[in-house]
Amino acid sequence: MKKVIFRHSTSRQLLLSVAFLFTFTVSGFSQDQAAQDTTAQAQAGQEAAATDAAASSLGDPAAGKELFNSLCAACHKPYSNSIGPALNGVTDRHDMSWIHEWVKNSAALIASGDSEANAIYEEWGQTAMPAFPQLSDGDIDNILAYVEQPKPEPQAAAGGTAGEAGTSGGSGGVSTDVILGILVFVLAILLLVLFLVNKTLRNFADASGIVIPEKPKRKPIHKAFVENQFLVLVSAIMVLLAVGYFAYGFLMQVGVDKGYQPIQPIHYSHRIHAGDNEIECKYCHSSARTSKHSGIPSLNVCMNCHKAIGEVAPETATEEYSKEFYDKEIQKLYAAAGWDPASRTYSGEEKPVKWVRIHNLPDFAYFNHSQHVSVAGIECQKCHGPIEEMEIVYQNAPLTMGWCINCHRETNIRVEGNEYYEKIHEELSKKYGVEELTAAQMGGLECGKCHY
Repeated sequence: MKKVIFRHSTSRQLLLSVAFLFTFTVSGFSQDQAAQDTTAQAQAGQEAAATDAAASSLGDPAAGKELFNSLCAACHKPYSNSIGPALNGVTDRHDMSWIHEWVKNSAALIASGDSEANAIYEEWGQTAMPAFPQLSDGDIDNILAYVEQPKPEPQAAAGGTAGEAGTSGGSGGVSTDVILGILVFVLAILLLVLFLVNKTLRNFADASGIVIPEKPKRKPIHKAFVENQFLVLVSAIMVLLAVGYFAYGFLMQVGVDKGYQPIQPIHYSHRIHAGDNEIECKYCHSSARTSKHSGIPSLNVCMNCHKAIGEVAPETATEEYSKEFYDKEIQKLYAAAGWDPASRTYSGEEKPVKWVRIHNLPDFAYFNHSQHVSVAGIECQKCHGPIEEMEIVYQNAPLTMGWCINCHRETNIRVEGNEYYEKIHEELSKKYGVEELTAAQMGGLECGKCHY
Protein backbone atom coordinates (compact mmCIF):
# COMPACT_ATOMS: atom_id res chain seq x y z
CA MET A 1 0.00 0.00 0.00
CA LYS A 2 1.31 3.44 -0.97
CA LYS A 3 1.51 5.92 1.87
CA VAL A 4 0.38 9.48 1.06
CA ILE A 5 1.52 12.43 3.20
CA PHE A 6 -0.60 15.63 3.22
CA ARG A 7 1.51 17.77 5.52
CA HIS A 8 1.15 20.89 3.36
CA SER A 9 -2.19 20.15 1.67
CA THR A 10 -4.03 22.82 -0.24
CA SER A 11 -7.19 22.47 1.86
CA ARG A 12 -5.35 23.14 5.12
CA GLN A 13 -3.70 26.25 3.70
CA LEU A 14 -7.03 27.57 2.42
CA LEU A 15 -8.73 27.02 5.76
CA LEU A 16 -5.99 28.84 7.64
CA SER A 17 -6.13 31.73 5.16
CA VAL A 18 -9.90 32.08 5.52
CA ALA A 19 -9.73 32.05 9.32
CA PHE A 20 -6.99 34.71 9.35
CA LEU A 21 -8.82 36.92 6.82
CA PHE A 22 -12.15 36.68 8.66
CA THR A 23 -10.58 37.54 12.05
CA PHE A 24 -8.64 40.48 10.62
CA THR A 25 -11.67 41.92 8.79
CA VAL A 26 -14.09 41.73 11.73
CA SER A 27 -11.56 43.22 14.17
CA GLY A 28 -10.79 46.04 11.75
CA PHE A 29 -14.46 46.95 11.31
CA SER A 30 -15.05 46.79 15.05
CA GLN A 31 -12.18 49.21 15.71
CA ASP A 32 -13.41 51.63 13.03
CA GLN A 33 -16.94 51.54 14.38
CA ALA A 34 -15.73 52.08 17.95
CA ALA A 35 -13.72 55.10 16.83
CA GLN A 36 -16.71 56.54 14.98
CA ASP A 37 -18.99 56.03 17.98
CA THR A 38 -16.49 57.73 20.29
CA THR A 39 -16.17 60.73 17.97
CA ALA A 40 -19.94 61.03 17.57
CA GLN A 41 -20.49 60.88 21.35
CA ALA A 42 -17.86 63.56 21.90
CA GLN A 43 -19.44 65.87 19.33
CA ALA A 44 -22.91 65.29 20.76
CA GLY A 45 -21.60 66.06 24.23
CA GLN A 46 -20.02 69.32 23.07
CA GLU A 47 -23.21 70.41 21.28
CA ALA A 48 -25.35 69.55 24.29
CA ALA A 49 -23.03 71.46 26.59
CA ALA A 50 -23.12 74.53 24.34
CA THR A 51 -26.91 74.42 24.17
CA ASP A 52 -27.27 74.02 27.93
CA ALA A 53 -24.91 76.92 28.54
CA ALA A 54 -26.84 79.22 26.20
CA ALA A 55 -30.17 78.22 27.71
CA SER A 56 -29.04 78.62 31.33
CA SER A 57 -27.85 82.19 30.64
CA LEU A 58 -31.39 83.24 29.63
CA GLY A 59 -33.92 80.98 31.31
CA ASP A 60 -35.71 77.65 31.08
CA PRO A 61 -36.23 76.60 27.41
CA ALA A 62 -38.85 74.00 28.34
CA ALA A 63 -41.02 76.55 30.14
CA GLY A 64 -40.34 79.03 27.34
CA LYS A 65 -41.55 76.56 24.71
CA GLU A 66 -44.90 76.21 26.47
CA LEU A 67 -45.32 79.99 26.70
CA PHE A 68 -44.21 80.48 23.09
CA ASN A 69 -46.70 77.93 21.75
CA SER A 70 -49.61 79.45 23.68
CA LEU A 71 -48.86 83.16 23.20
CA CYS A 72 -46.40 83.73 20.36
CA ALA A 73 -46.72 80.92 17.80
CA ALA A 74 -49.71 82.54 16.06
CA CYS A 75 -47.50 85.39 14.76
CA HIS A 76 -43.87 84.31 15.20
CA LYS A 77 -41.56 81.43 14.35
CA PRO A 78 -38.13 80.85 15.87
CA TYR A 79 -36.15 80.53 12.63
CA SER A 80 -38.24 82.12 9.85
CA ASN A 81 -40.47 85.15 9.31
CA SER A 82 -44.22 84.86 9.66
CA ILE A 83 -46.70 87.62 10.54
CA GLY A 84 -43.84 88.94 12.65
CA PRO A 85 -40.05 88.56 12.35
CA ALA A 86 -38.08 85.43 13.23
CA LEU A 87 -37.18 85.52 16.92
CA ASN A 88 -33.94 83.56 16.81
CA GLY A 89 -31.08 86.05 17.33
CA VAL A 90 -33.32 88.76 18.80
CA THR A 91 -31.07 89.06 21.87
CA ASP A 92 -28.18 89.98 19.56
CA ARG A 93 -30.23 92.68 17.83
CA HIS A 94 -31.74 94.34 20.92
CA ASP A 95 -30.99 94.86 24.61
CA MET A 96 -32.73 92.64 27.12
CA SER A 97 -34.33 95.60 28.92
CA TRP A 98 -35.69 96.90 25.60
CA ILE A 99 -37.11 93.44 24.76
CA HIS A 100 -38.88 93.30 28.13
CA GLU A 101 -40.52 96.70 27.52
CA TRP A 102 -41.47 95.77 23.93
CA VAL A 103 -43.16 92.50 24.89
CA LYS A 104 -45.08 93.99 27.82
CA ASN A 105 -46.38 97.02 25.89
CA SER A 106 -45.07 97.62 22.37
CA ALA A 107 -47.63 100.38 21.66
CA ALA A 108 -46.36 102.49 24.56
CA LEU A 109 -42.78 102.03 23.40
CA ILE A 110 -43.72 103.15 19.88
CA ALA A 111 -45.64 106.17 21.22
CA SER A 112 -42.63 107.20 23.26
CA GLY A 113 -40.71 107.80 20.02
CA ASP A 114 -38.23 104.96 20.46
CA SER A 115 -36.32 104.64 17.18
CA GLU A 116 -35.97 100.83 17.27
CA ALA A 117 -39.64 100.33 18.07
CA ASN A 118 -40.81 102.66 15.31
CA ALA A 119 -38.43 101.04 12.78
CA ILE A 120 -39.89 97.60 13.48
CA TYR A 121 -43.43 99.01 13.38
CA GLU A 122 -42.86 100.53 9.93
CA GLU A 123 -40.95 97.51 8.58
CA TRP A 124 -43.79 95.14 9.33
CA GLY A 125 -46.56 97.20 7.77
CA GLN A 126 -47.57 99.02 10.97
CA THR A 127 -48.91 95.79 12.41
CA ALA A 128 -49.32 96.29 16.14
CA MET A 129 -48.03 93.58 18.45
CA PRO A 130 -50.42 92.63 21.29
CA ALA A 131 -49.31 93.66 24.77
CA PHE A 132 -48.45 90.99 27.33
CA PRO A 133 -48.31 92.83 30.68
CA GLN A 134 -49.01 89.56 32.50
CA LEU A 135 -45.58 88.22 31.57
CA SER A 136 -42.80 88.71 34.06
CA ASP A 137 -39.18 89.32 33.11
CA GLY A 138 -38.50 85.68 33.99
CA ASP A 139 -41.26 84.49 31.65
CA ILE A 140 -39.85 86.57 28.80
CA ASP A 141 -36.36 85.22 29.52
CA ASN A 142 -37.74 81.68 29.32
CA ILE A 143 -39.27 82.43 25.92
CA LEU A 144 -35.99 83.92 24.74
CA ALA A 145 -34.12 80.85 26.00
CA TYR A 146 -36.37 78.69 23.83
CA VAL A 147 -36.16 80.75 20.62
CA GLU A 148 -32.40 81.31 20.96
CA GLN A 149 -31.63 77.60 20.85
CA PRO A 150 -29.58 76.60 17.78
CA LYS A 151 -31.66 75.45 14.85
CA PRO A 152 -31.69 71.63 14.88
CA GLU A 153 -29.72 70.04 12.10
CA PRO A 154 -31.73 67.92 9.65
CA GLN A 155 -31.63 64.27 10.62
CA ALA A 156 -31.34 61.66 7.89
CA ALA A 157 -34.23 59.21 7.94
CA ALA A 158 -33.26 55.70 8.96
CA GLY A 159 -35.14 54.16 6.05
CA GLY A 160 -35.14 57.20 3.80
CA THR A 161 -33.20 55.80 0.87
CA ALA A 162 -32.55 52.43 -0.55
CA GLY A 163 -28.81 52.99 -0.25
CA GLU A 164 -29.00 53.71 3.46
CA ALA A 165 -31.30 50.77 4.06
CA GLY A 166 -28.94 48.47 2.19
CA THR A 167 -25.74 49.58 3.86
CA SER A 168 -26.87 50.02 7.42
CA GLY A 169 -27.57 47.07 9.60
CA GLY A 170 -29.39 48.93 12.39
CA SER A 171 -28.30 51.73 14.70
CA GLY A 172 -24.60 50.90 14.36
CA GLY A 173 -22.05 48.17 13.86
CA VAL A 174 -20.62 46.48 10.81
CA SER A 175 -22.48 46.97 7.56
CA THR A 176 -24.95 44.23 6.69
CA ASP A 177 -23.60 43.99 3.15
CA VAL A 178 -20.07 43.43 4.46
CA ILE A 179 -21.20 40.66 6.80
CA LEU A 180 -23.20 38.96 4.05
CA GLY A 181 -20.24 39.26 1.70
CA ILE A 182 -17.93 37.63 4.22
CA LEU A 183 -20.42 34.79 4.81
CA VAL A 184 -20.78 34.18 1.06
CA PHE A 185 -16.99 34.15 0.71
CA VAL A 186 -16.61 31.66 3.58
CA LEU A 187 -19.31 29.38 2.12
CA ALA A 188 -17.59 29.46 -1.27
CA ILE A 189 -14.27 28.50 0.35
CA LEU A 190 -15.98 25.66 2.25
CA LEU A 191 -17.46 24.32 -0.99
CA LEU A 192 -14.02 24.46 -2.57
CA VAL A 193 -12.51 22.64 0.43
CA LEU A 194 -15.18 19.94 0.25
CA PHE A 195 -14.46 19.48 -3.43
CA LEU A 196 -10.71 19.16 -2.76
CA VAL A 197 -11.31 16.75 0.14
CA ASN A 198 -13.54 14.58 -2.05
CA LYS A 199 -10.94 14.58 -4.82
CA THR A 200 -8.17 13.75 -2.33
CA LEU A 201 -10.13 10.82 -0.89
CA ARG A 202 -10.79 9.45 -4.37
CA ASN A 203 -7.08 9.70 -5.20
CA PHE A 204 -6.26 7.99 -1.95
CA ALA A 205 -8.75 5.20 -2.72
CA ASP A 206 -7.27 4.72 -6.20
CA ALA A 207 -3.76 4.60 -4.78
CA SER A 208 -4.89 2.04 -2.19
CA GLY A 209 -6.65 -0.13 -4.75
CA ILE A 210 -10.09 0.46 -3.23
CA VAL A 211 -12.96 0.17 -5.72
CA ILE A 212 -15.81 2.62 -5.14
CA PRO A 213 -19.15 0.93 -6.01
CA GLU A 214 -21.42 2.84 -8.40
CA LYS A 215 -25.10 3.34 -7.59
CA PRO A 216 -27.51 1.38 -9.81
CA LYS A 217 -29.53 3.53 -12.19
CA ARG A 218 -33.20 3.88 -11.29
CA LYS A 219 -36.17 4.42 -13.56
CA PRO A 220 -36.73 8.16 -14.22
CA ILE A 221 -39.42 9.60 -11.97
CA HIS A 222 -41.52 10.93 -14.86
CA LYS A 223 -41.73 7.45 -16.41
CA ALA A 224 -42.73 5.93 -13.06
CA PHE A 225 -45.39 8.63 -12.65
CA VAL A 226 -46.89 8.06 -16.13
CA GLU A 227 -47.08 4.29 -15.59
CA ASN A 228 -49.09 4.76 -12.36
CA GLN A 229 -52.62 5.49 -13.69
CA PHE A 230 -54.20 6.03 -10.26
CA LEU A 231 -51.61 8.65 -9.36
CA VAL A 232 -52.15 10.38 -12.72
CA LEU A 233 -55.94 10.50 -12.14
CA VAL A 234 -55.64 11.92 -8.60
CA SER A 235 -53.11 14.52 -9.73
CA ALA A 236 -55.34 15.63 -12.62
CA ILE A 237 -58.30 16.08 -10.26
CA MET A 238 -56.18 18.08 -7.81
CA VAL A 239 -54.88 20.34 -10.58
CA LEU A 240 -58.40 21.01 -11.90
CA LEU A 241 -59.67 21.85 -8.42
CA ALA A 242 -56.73 24.17 -7.77
CA VAL A 243 -57.16 25.92 -11.11
CA GLY A 244 -60.88 26.39 -10.47
CA TYR A 245 -60.28 27.72 -6.96
CA PHE A 246 -57.67 30.28 -7.97
CA ALA A 247 -59.57 31.28 -11.12
CA TYR A 248 -62.72 31.92 -9.06
CA GLY A 249 -60.76 33.92 -6.48
CA PHE A 250 -59.11 35.99 -9.20
CA LEU A 251 -62.41 36.77 -10.95
CA MET A 252 -64.07 37.73 -7.66
CA GLN A 253 -61.35 40.35 -7.08
CA VAL A 254 -61.97 42.15 -10.36
CA GLY A 255 -62.93 45.73 -9.52
CA VAL A 256 -62.08 45.32 -5.81
CA ASP A 257 -59.39 47.86 -4.90
CA LYS A 258 -58.96 47.21 -1.19
CA GLY A 259 -55.53 48.42 -0.12
CA TYR A 260 -55.24 50.85 -3.07
CA GLN A 261 -52.77 53.54 -1.98
CA PRO A 262 -51.79 55.99 -4.72
CA ILE A 263 -49.09 58.63 -4.34
CA GLN A 264 -50.59 62.12 -4.35
CA PRO A 265 -49.00 65.18 -6.04
CA ILE A 266 -48.75 66.85 -2.62
CA HIS A 267 -48.03 64.60 0.35
CA TYR A 268 -50.86 65.05 2.83
CA SER A 269 -50.51 63.29 6.18
CA HIS A 270 -53.83 62.40 7.80
CA ARG A 271 -51.74 61.15 10.74
CA ILE A 272 -50.62 64.73 11.44
CA HIS A 273 -53.86 66.55 10.63
CA ALA A 274 -56.59 64.18 11.85
CA GLY A 275 -54.40 62.33 14.38
CA ASP A 276 -51.88 64.63 16.09
CA ASN A 277 -53.83 67.87 15.58
CA GLU A 278 -57.28 66.23 15.92
CA ILE A 279 -58.80 68.19 13.02
CA GLU A 280 -62.38 67.01 12.50
CA CYS A 281 -62.86 65.16 9.21
CA LYS A 282 -65.81 67.29 8.13
CA TYR A 283 -63.83 70.51 8.55
CA CYS A 284 -62.04 69.67 5.29
CA HIS A 285 -64.68 67.36 3.77
CA SER A 286 -67.57 69.66 4.67
CA SER A 287 -69.87 68.54 1.83
CA ALA A 288 -70.15 65.08 3.44
CA ARG A 289 -72.81 66.58 5.73
CA THR A 290 -75.17 67.71 2.98
CA SER A 291 -74.13 66.05 -0.27
CA LYS A 292 -73.81 62.68 -1.95
CA HIS A 293 -70.05 63.16 -2.22
CA SER A 294 -67.63 64.03 0.56
CA GLY A 295 -65.76 66.37 -1.80
CA ILE A 296 -62.13 67.34 -2.17
CA PRO A 297 -61.26 70.37 -0.01
CA SER A 298 -60.17 73.45 -1.93
CA LEU A 299 -56.74 74.95 -1.38
CA ASN A 300 -58.38 77.86 0.43
CA VAL A 301 -59.31 75.44 3.21
CA CYS A 302 -55.66 74.38 3.47
CA MET A 303 -54.48 78.00 3.48
CA ASN A 304 -56.76 78.85 6.40
CA CYS A 305 -54.09 77.27 8.59
CA HIS A 306 -51.01 77.23 6.38
CA LYS A 307 -50.85 80.98 5.96
CA ALA A 308 -49.28 80.91 9.41
CA ILE A 309 -47.82 77.38 9.31
CA GLY A 310 -44.95 77.31 6.87
CA GLU A 311 -43.11 74.40 8.47
CA VAL A 312 -43.88 71.49 10.75
CA ALA A 313 -42.63 70.98 14.28
CA PRO A 314 -39.44 68.89 14.57
CA GLU A 315 -41.20 66.27 16.70
CA THR A 316 -43.65 65.65 13.84
CA ALA A 317 -40.94 64.01 11.73
CA THR A 318 -40.63 60.24 11.57
CA GLU A 319 -37.89 57.85 10.51
CA GLU A 320 -39.40 57.67 7.04
CA TYR A 321 -40.41 61.31 6.58
CA SER A 322 -38.10 64.06 7.82
CA LYS A 323 -39.03 67.60 8.81
CA GLU A 324 -37.41 68.87 5.61
CA PHE A 325 -39.64 66.57 3.55
CA TYR A 326 -42.83 67.94 5.14
CA ASP A 327 -41.63 71.55 4.76
CA LYS A 328 -41.03 71.00 1.03
CA GLU A 329 -44.59 69.67 0.65
CA ILE A 330 -45.93 72.84 2.27
CA GLN A 331 -43.94 74.84 -0.29
CA LYS A 332 -45.73 72.83 -3.03
CA LEU A 333 -49.03 73.94 -1.49
CA TYR A 334 -47.87 77.57 -1.57
CA ALA A 335 -46.87 77.25 -5.23
CA ALA A 336 -50.26 75.77 -6.14
CA ALA A 337 -52.21 78.41 -4.22
CA GLY A 338 -50.03 81.27 -5.51
CA TRP A 339 -49.01 82.30 -1.99
CA ASP A 340 -45.79 84.24 -1.39
CA PRO A 341 -44.73 83.61 2.23
CA ALA A 342 -42.13 86.40 2.12
CA SER A 343 -44.61 89.18 1.27
CA ARG A 344 -47.61 87.27 2.67
CA THR A 345 -49.67 88.01 -0.42
CA TYR A 346 -51.29 86.02 -3.21
CA SER A 347 -49.63 86.34 -6.61
CA GLY A 348 -52.73 85.22 -8.50
CA GLU A 349 -50.75 82.49 -10.30
CA GLU A 350 -52.62 79.39 -9.18
CA LYS A 351 -51.88 75.85 -10.35
CA PRO A 352 -54.35 72.95 -10.25
CA VAL A 353 -53.50 70.05 -7.96
CA LYS A 354 -54.29 66.75 -9.70
CA TRP A 355 -55.37 64.69 -6.70
CA VAL A 356 -55.74 60.95 -7.32
CA ARG A 357 -59.11 59.53 -6.31
CA ILE A 358 -58.90 56.57 -3.92
CA HIS A 359 -62.48 55.46 -3.11
CA ASN A 360 -64.48 55.03 -6.30
CA LEU A 361 -67.82 53.20 -6.55
CA PRO A 362 -69.19 52.02 -9.92
CA ASP A 363 -71.69 54.31 -11.60
CA PHE A 364 -74.60 51.88 -11.09
CA ALA A 365 -74.19 51.98 -7.27
CA TYR A 366 -75.74 54.91 -5.36
CA PHE A 367 -74.17 56.06 -2.10
CA ASN A 368 -75.07 59.21 -0.22
CA HIS A 369 -72.63 60.56 2.36
CA SER A 370 -75.16 62.87 4.01
CA GLN A 371 -77.57 59.96 4.61
CA HIS A 372 -74.88 58.05 6.47
CA VAL A 373 -72.99 60.94 8.13
CA SER A 374 -75.77 63.38 9.09
CA VAL A 375 -78.85 61.16 9.38
CA ALA A 376 -77.36 57.86 10.55
CA GLY A 377 -74.51 59.48 12.50
CA ILE A 378 -71.94 56.94 11.29
CA GLU A 379 -68.30 57.77 12.01
CA CYS A 380 -65.96 58.16 9.04
CA GLN A 381 -63.74 55.38 10.41
CA LYS A 382 -66.58 52.88 9.96
CA CYS A 383 -65.92 52.78 6.21
CA HIS A 384 -62.54 54.47 5.80
CA GLY A 385 -60.70 52.74 8.64
CA PRO A 386 -58.30 54.38 11.15
CA ILE A 387 -57.82 57.45 8.98
CA GLU A 388 -56.20 59.33 11.87
CA GLU A 389 -53.31 56.83 11.83
CA MET A 390 -52.66 56.80 8.07
CA GLU A 391 -49.64 58.65 6.75
CA ILE A 392 -50.75 57.90 3.18
CA VAL A 393 -54.46 57.13 2.84
CA TYR A 394 -55.45 53.75 1.41
CA GLN A 395 -58.77 52.04 0.74
CA ASN A 396 -59.46 50.20 3.97
CA ALA A 397 -62.71 48.38 3.02
CA PRO A 398 -63.44 46.32 -0.12
CA LEU A 399 -66.59 48.42 -0.85
CA THR A 400 -68.26 45.41 -2.43
CA MET A 401 -72.00 44.72 -2.50
CA GLY A 402 -71.61 41.93 0.06
CA TRP A 403 -69.69 44.23 2.42
CA CYS A 404 -72.44 46.88 2.26
CA ILE A 405 -75.23 44.32 2.77
CA ASN A 406 -73.51 42.82 5.82
CA CYS A 407 -73.22 46.29 7.32
CA HIS A 408 -76.94 46.93 6.75
CA ARG A 409 -77.78 43.59 8.39
CA GLU A 410 -75.60 44.15 11.46
CA THR A 411 -75.92 47.89 12.11
CA ASN A 412 -78.74 49.15 14.33
CA ILE A 413 -80.33 52.47 13.41
CA ARG A 414 -79.78 55.31 15.88
CA VAL A 415 -83.25 56.70 16.47
CA GLU A 416 -82.74 58.55 19.77
CA GLY A 417 -83.28 62.24 19.12
CA ASN A 418 -83.54 61.67 15.36
CA GLU A 419 -86.89 62.88 14.06
CA TYR A 420 -86.20 61.34 10.68
CA TYR A 421 -86.79 57.84 12.09
CA GLU A 422 -89.44 58.41 14.78
CA LYS A 423 -92.57 57.46 12.80
CA ILE A 424 -91.05 54.63 10.76
CA HIS A 425 -89.38 53.20 13.88
CA GLU A 426 -92.68 53.12 15.75
CA GLU A 427 -94.38 51.21 12.95
CA LEU A 428 -91.58 48.76 12.15
CA SER A 429 -90.77 47.99 15.79
CA LYS A 430 -94.33 46.71 16.19
CA LYS A 431 -94.04 44.71 12.96
CA TYR A 432 -90.82 42.94 13.95
CA GLY A 433 -91.43 42.96 17.69
CA VAL A 434 -88.03 44.50 18.55
CA GLU A 435 -86.89 47.73 20.12
CA GLU A 436 -83.89 48.22 17.85
CA LEU A 437 -84.02 47.99 14.08
CA THR A 438 -81.24 47.26 11.64
CA ALA A 439 -80.84 49.07 8.34
CA ALA A 440 -81.94 45.85 6.60
CA GLN A 441 -85.23 45.81 8.51
CA MET A 442 -85.87 49.37 7.39
CA GLY A 443 -85.47 48.51 3.71
CA GLY A 444 -81.71 48.59 3.49
CA LEU A 445 -81.68 45.43 1.36
CA GLU A 446 -84.05 46.63 -1.34
CA CYS A 447 -82.36 46.73 -4.74
CA GLY A 448 -83.77 50.17 -5.54
CA LYS A 449 -81.99 51.69 -2.52
CA CYS A 450 -78.60 51.41 -4.18
CA HIS A 451 -79.36 50.61 -7.82
CA TYR A 452 -81.62 52.92 -9.80
